Amino acid sequence: MARPVKEKFDVTRLRFVLLGLLVGLMSGTVVSAFRYCIEVGLRYSRLVYGHLRIAPFVWWQWALLIGVNLGLALIVAWLLKKEPYISGSGIPQVEGQLAGELEMHWWSILWRKFVGGVLALGPGLFLGREGPSIQLGASVGQGLAAGFKLSGTDRRLLIASGSAAGLAAAFNAPIAGTLFVLEEVYHNFSPLVWLTALAGAIGSDFVSLNVFGLVPVLHLSYSRSLPVSSYWHLILLGILLGLFGYLYQRILLVMPRWYRNLTHSPRPLQGIVPFLLVILVGYFAPNLLGGGNGLIVGFGQYVPSLLVLIAIFVVRFGFSMISYGSGLPGGIFLPILSLGAVIGAIYGVFMNQLGLLPHVYIMNLIIFSMAGYFAGIGKAPFTAILLVTEMVGNLTHLMPLAVLSLTAYLVVDLLGGAPIYEALLEQMTMPKTVQQLHRPDRLEIPVFFGSPLNGKMVRDMPWPKEALLIGIRRGEQEVIPHGDSLIREGDTLVLLTDATQRARVKRRIDALSAALGKTHQNS
Repeated sequence: MARPVKEKFDVTRLRFVLLGLLVGLMSGTVVSAFRYCIEVGLRYSRLVYGHLRIAPFVWWQWALLIGVNLGLALIVAWLLKKEPYISGSGIPQVEGQLAGELEMHWWSILWRKFVGGVLALGPGLFLGREGPSIQLGASVGQGLAAGFKLSGTDRRLLIASGSAAGLAAAFNAPIAGTLFVLEEVYHNFSPLVWLTALAGAIGSDFVSLNVFGLVPVLHLSYSRSLPVSSYWHLILLGILLGLFGYLYQRILLVMPRWYRNLTHSPRPLQGIVPFLLVILVGYFAPNLLGGGNGLIVGFGQYVPSLLVLIAIFVVRFGFSMISYGSGLPGGIFLPILSLGAVIGAIYGVFMNQLGLLPHVYIMNLIIFSMAGYFAGIGKAPFTAILLVTEMVGNLTHLMPLAVLSLTAYLVVDLLGGAPIYEALLEQMTMPKTVQQLHRPDRLEIPVFFGSPLNGKMVRDMPWPKEALLIGIRRGEQEVIPHGDSLIREGDTLVLLTDATQRARVKRRIDALSAALGKTHQNS
């Protein structure tokens, strides 16, 4: 009688979980230091403006303030000139890197993004720390991959793990950090991807919690849950958030062109504009400085009047566009959440004045609106729901969060809005490096529920000539494909292609899937 064959123990997942934890611990250290420096800079900026507001006018103090801000703007401009890929949030760059559309030098990005981000966010510009944190984490992951001599998919796994770790440390939100990478950045839900990303997020959050404590970043609470009979407010508010979300997308995407036409200055020097304008904001409204987390937490103690809220929205919306549109290193994640909170407060106060909403539920709408606004603009509703849940520290509002986020998402989708980070990526110029030329790479294409690829045989598919289907991942199994292999929902198609053709092959597969879908509808 033949003995059963003993299966070989597979340590692949354990190996990448350990690597993810290492990436997370290192990313958490870097991002926590980044976050601490920003908080110190913002604290001193508010002290300076507070002194100028109460002290008699002294011309040299104002001259010194203007000179310091101009100096900071010139330093950041020099950093941007040396490394253009540190501009903006960094999330589109990481997304492009994972898609194989661009390549960056990790050390150049790491230290320049750190310094440039601190210098831009410390003075109080309306920029978020989360985008730079994601790019910093991705750079750490890329650096470790280089140290371990990993390439291809293994390297991308560590970059994705670093991205999740960066967001987790920025907001103390490991689950949302993991899901954001899967839903918005990497677009892949394979077990190895989410395991590595989750390990990185947990390791990073462990460091962050030890530095900043266990209190949620946006600790807000409400006394009563919104009754189901009042859910019609969520539909109306979701429509409002969707409309303003689409407006946010349109204006943000044209800001670089407006800067170019109005300033006629080189791109790195355009950051001088927000560095000078922030002085006015700091003098007249120092509490509005920064990404907006202080404003959001402040709603827990006091919700201003309707006119004041509208003024806050106008200032934050306008200066957020000016800050990010200049190309300075800083994100839009936290500014989006703060704008959503303000919209929710405006709607709640307005409905309360009409007698249609009790005052006790205004705080509910403020919390829900943060998720709804981000869900519409980022087209990532699951991340929005989990992020706000983790940042606020309350699990009792998942249903209204889902209703509001879905409504805002659908409004933006019907208006033709694209995921903001993908749209920003499309605007970037991405030259190929010498290292990318003629280098084989793997591309993974998930087959989602309802995909037109479902039920197709491999031989019936007009595969791009630049790629070769080398495997079908089906659950825990790896199927070697042949002509009669049937593609099923839930499969992940593994294609081999050249690094320079990776993004092109992905677009051709997407176009092929869309064409098959139209053919199926017409038949």
